Amino acid sequence: MATVQIQRLEGFYWVARHQGYARAARAFPYPITEPGVHQQVRRLEEELGMKLFERVGKDRVALTPAGRALHAFVAPFLEQLPLVVASLREGSFAGTLRIGASGLALRHLLPPWLRRLKAKRPEIDIALSELKVADLPLLRSGEVDCLVDHLPDVPEDVAVRRVGEAHAFIAIPSDHPLASRVSLRLPDLTGEPFVAYHADLKSRELQLRALELHGGPPGRLHSADSAESILGLVAAGLGWSLIPWLGETGPRVAGVVTRRLDVPGSSFPLYAAWRKAGPPNPFVQAALELAPG
Repeated sequence: MATVQIQRLEGFYWVARHQGYARAARAFPYPITEPGVHQQVRRLEEELGMKLFERVGKDRVALTPAGRALHAFVAPFLEQLPLVVASLREGSFAGTLRIGASGLALRHLLPPWLRRLKAKRPEIDIALSELKVADLPLLRSGEVDCLVDHLPDVPEDVAVRRVGEAHAFIAIPSDHPLASRVSLRLPDLTGEPFVAYHADLKSRELQLRALELHGGPPGRLHSADSAESILGLVAAGLGWSLIPWLGETGPRVAGVVTRRLDVPGSSFPLYAAWRKAGPPNPFVQAALELAPG
């Protein structure tokens, strides 16, 4: 495979653009002599084994058919290169921001946040995936650029920014005998059917741990995969549940009454997390500039 030095293509481009060697030398983005430009073009023609220019006047050259073909390929690259370099230095280039988020963050925190990001930086594509757990190995391996989730402990190699706070709410059917109470305690519901998370093992563990520490054993267990599905089962009268929710008012669903749980550990922060190591990621920085909180 023949190799061609970029520097020689640069000389070829400037001669083609200005149709002459002296004019090309004056237009070069760095100091070069006219013989230096001649040398670049001559060596390029030697490498390719063909003439790229023909003389059509005392100080004027024109592209040969082979030269026109090469120019059609080279010119767009060299003409766009300064813009690309400037965008790289400014961090304004296009690319993909890969976010892994909990279901809670994905449904209630990220939509308005990402709409702001897309409005300000439309050149940034967003790849969003729902994670059942705060998967730090995915972050460390570079498979995602940012995690948005609750982190019980923040590792030393991870930088975080608080972007929200979630609270735990007791959710009971609206026709439950205790639905009119202003406040509820977990022991009030001991032994009644309970709707737990199914696939989200972290949230399920937190639910059952709260019952163990602050309430009593549930009765029959039902399962669902999301907070919305759990609320649907509660509205159907199949049991009660504990739901994490952003904001202090709790979910509003027909057929469901919610009361904020008032026990230690019932509120917890949500973080945007990214790697400390390596060069700054301009897409993460752009998102953080518009982050809530």
